Amino acid sequence: MRAVAVKELRNRLSAYLREVAKGEVVLVTDRGRVVAELRRPTTEMTFGSVEQALERLCAEGVLVPGLPQDPQAYRRTRVHLAGVFSQSWLDADRAER
Repeated sequence: MRAVAVKELRNRLSAYLREVAKGEVVLVTDRGRVVAELRRPTTEMTFGSVEQALERLCAEGVLVPGLPQDPQAYRRTRVHLAGVFSQSWLDADRAER
């Protein structure tokens, strides 16, 4: 087991992932505090098993699926805030990103 700072992990991610694939456990630290642990999965996950797990969580009410990432899926709002339509605020915020 070894510890690595976030910056070092970001700079050498491929090398650390190769170590994890070989069975090494990597602790990720941020300002000296462990924030994550990288290790090989305990079972072989396939796309189908992940989908089944997500469906089960949705059925149990633990997980709520998000809406599609398609701007056409959302209707434009006409809510008026402080003299400006809220859509104008959203459009301005999205332009900054």
